[in-house]
Amino acid sequence: MVSKKSRSEVRRKKHMKLRNRFSGTAERPRLAVFRSNTHMYAQIVDDTVGNTLVAASTLQKDVKAELEKTNNVEAAAYLGKVIAEKAKEKGITDVVFDRGGLIYQGKVKALADAAREAGLNF
Repeated sequence: MVSKKSRSEVRRKKHMKLRNRFSGTAERPRLAVFRSNTHMYAQIVDDTVGNTLVAASTLQKDVKAELEKTNNVEAAAYLGKVIAEKAKEKGITDVVFDRGGLIYQGKVKALADAAREAGLNF
């Protein structure tokens, strides 16, 4: 009988393959995205020193106050706008996009498109 791997394990393996191909530097940090069942998280990370430069999530009070739900496409788009604004305040314009092993559609795509519209280049 063929056993099927869990979705979380498949995502974890895809993420590790992606992470072996690229990493964030001081000039071009990595925009990492994580999506749970109820919330979304985005971080801009400099992997050379292991620092998180900017972070935003739908758990933050100021973000959550603007949203009706925290796990839909509109929430992801708003989070993309918020992370881009915070990054521009810190002087970050170019990033490498890390989808975290998730499929580039729906919420992940909405976050990426909103971040691009707000001024991030990737």
